[in-house]
Amino acid sequence: MAITKTKTINWGFGEKHKEYIRNCKYNTINVAEGAVRAGKTIDNVFAFAMELERTPDKIHLATGSTAANAKLNIGEANGFGLEYIFRGRSRWGKFKDNECIYVKTMTGEKIVIFAGGAKADSFKKIRGNSYGMWIATEINLHHDNTIKEAFNRQLMAKNRKIFWDLNPSKPKHQIYTEYIDLYKKKQEEAELVGGYNYQHFTIFDNINLTEQRIAEIISQYDKNSIWYQRDIIGKRMIAEGLIYRQFATNPKKYRTDKAKRNYMSINIGIDFGGNESKHAFVATGITRGYKEVVILESERYETDVDPDGLNQLFIDFVKRIINKYGKVNYVYPDNNEQVLIRGFKNVAKKERLNITIRDSKKIPIVDRIRLVTSLMAQGRFSYTQNAETVEDALTNAVWDSETDELKRLDDGTSDIDTLDALEYSIERDAKRFINQ
Repeated sequence: MAITKTKTINWGFGEKHKEYIRNCKYNTINVAEGAVRAGKTIDNVFAFAMELERTPDKIHLATGSTAANAKLNIGEANGFGLEYIFRGRSRWGKFKDNECIYVKTMTGEKIVIFAGGAKADSFKKIRGNSYGMWIATEINLHHDNTIKEAFNRQLMAKNRKIFWDLNPSKPKHQIYTEYIDLYKKKQEEAELVGGYNYQHFTIFDNINLTEQRIAEIISQYDKNSIWYQRDIIGKRMIAEGLIYRQFATNPKKYRTDKAKRNYMSINIGIDFGGNESKHAFVATGITRGYKEVVILESERYETDVDPDGLNQLFIDFVKRIINKYGKVNYVYPDNNEQVLIRGFKNVAKKERLNITIRDSKKIPIVDRIRLVTSLMAQGRFSYTQNAETVEDALTNAVWDSETDELKRLDDGTSDIDTLDALEYSIERDAKRFINQ
């Protein structure tokens, strides 16, 4: 029976990408690192697919931080993944309780198993099989147990190949010190058998992005921020210094006197005090189409008030916002304090305030920071003179330099309470702000 040929991939490869893919043929370990949207994953998927045609090994491994992530970025890849490349001769299925894709190749049927790798016990899902090749996306998000187990599972491979991609992490991240940079050193000293193929990419290396699209993407970033250095330039960066450097340099640039206008929604974010922190209230106006965020007012209160006193502070703040700016649509308090939230709901009902009180969503803090810096970079963030605590909080927010993670310093020297309240007021609409 004739085998359908591999489908031509409708994707352009720049010279740096072509060189990397060609070198994959001759090296055991292949690593593509750099900026987001640079085309790294597609390079590896394409190189992996070409090897799949001729490798004698039957079972292979594809991993991501989760199995779903692996299927999305390697299997589907926005229409450029394995199921697309092998369209007409592949099918999704199961192999020993693992999700997989079966592929008919010129050298027989191959099985690619998809698995997650982020958790300490993720390695258990890939035990029991011997794998020929291993392709991993976002390898820096894999637990070391998974990495070591995957290597062990390849010991009997006839054509052992590794394809990794990653966005930049902190320079001393384990993925560099124990693997990527170590391999480079061993290769330079002629100690690495099998060969090592490494390439670094920036967003400008992706020829599929037009100049206009690149300009649009870049406009979403503060060029002085860690996000620009990582996401656009593809640099390994240490998180240190001011978080909102562009804002801190000139806060008055973001101040507005045009706050009295109709808003699509007015939200109030609330962070409850405790452990030397304070109660913080932030009222935010959102314009139609999620175009702009305007911080209308903010307050910070001591924590030595009883629940009844806190309820009164809440009612006074809500009524002030309503009187000045119109209807308050949503209130998003810190979801860890359900007793205090019930108190707010009861007193709001008693006062006949037509507001909806919902728990804060608490998306990851890093994602909240990204949202605020993006809005600032695009000129879509402003605050009024009645939001001085927000001005102070943004001006003094700094990274915690004592941790390998992207984490803001919370030692009492900066106002984390107001930052949390601000973020609670807009985080539920994060995707709408980004996609507007």
